[in-house]
Amino acid sequence: MKILLTGVTGYIAQRLLPVLLNNGHNVICCVRDKNRLNLEKYKSKNLSVIECDFLNKETLGEIPEDVDIVFYLIHSMASDTGDFTEMETNCAINFKERIQKTNAKQVIYLSGIINESKLSKHLSSRKKVEDILSNSKFALTTLRAGIIVGSGSSSFEIIRDLVEKLPIMITPRWLKTRCQPIAIRNVIEFMNGVIGKTETYNKSYDIGGLDILTYKEMLLRFAKIRGLKRRIFVVPVMTPKISSYWLYFVTATSFTLAKNLVNSMKIEVICKKNNLASLLGINLIDYDNSIKLAFEKIEQNQ
Repeated sequence: MKILLTGVTGYIAQRLLPVLLNNGHNVICCVRDKNRLNLEKYKSKNLSVIECDFLNKETLGEIPEDVDIVFYLIHSMASDTGDFTEMETNCAINFKERIQKTNAKQVIYLSGIINESKLSKHLSSRKKVEDILSNSKFALTTLRAGIIVGSGSSSFEIIRDLVEKLPIMITPRWLKTRCQPIAIRNVIEFMNGVIGKTETYNKSYDIGGLDILTYKEMLLRFAKIRGLKRRIFVVPVMTPKISSYWLYFVTATSFTLAKNLVNSMKIEVICKKNNLASLLGINLIDYDNSIKLAFEKIEQNQ
């Protein structure tokens, strides 16, 4: 199949791209700057690159009309310029208008788990993008994930920084919030599995791993696997702003991303049950093994 892959310089697309190529697909990568993508490491004749900026309609003519499948992996939560909600909305509108003029049968969108009446700005923006992409000429398949565990994932690297740097943590109360983390390996399996799967057209699915944990439990289990003794004390007086600075100073994340993550972490992200894993024959990975697999990847890269 001919697949258009957006957000190629991002973490998810970087993990998805080699899988698509190994499966024999012709992949067209959309990037704003070709210099940011190293094609040499892929060495595939089935890979091509076009320069597109979905905030600029004039650049979208580069997108070929004979694409079959499109992955929409454009997110702006870490942007330090402008309002990321407005940016994501404009990107989605421009994307939809252009893709509807192609032969694309299916768009696959990776979003966030949305099961609370009160959503963070980040999750509200993801939901709005999903609404924009719905009711289109193409079929939309939405995969909704929470915390993604894998080397290079923002969430994983923040957890890693906190656990490895702080023997004792005085933490905000949102560490008691529950979530359902998922291994990056499973995320890629889901994304690859729904390609051309007509049963998944115009449907959305929550995807998560086997465990439902609080953020505190995630930190402590991470520490145990790494052989580190850590103590965590949750206090009720730490404001969202202080929490954001706490993440910013201790971890490698930007303040903008830290602020948006804190607002999201106050809301439970637990999957609504569905049959997608069984439909695609995917074996879900538990949290502990997700961490071990992530460090295997880190060791390979080193």
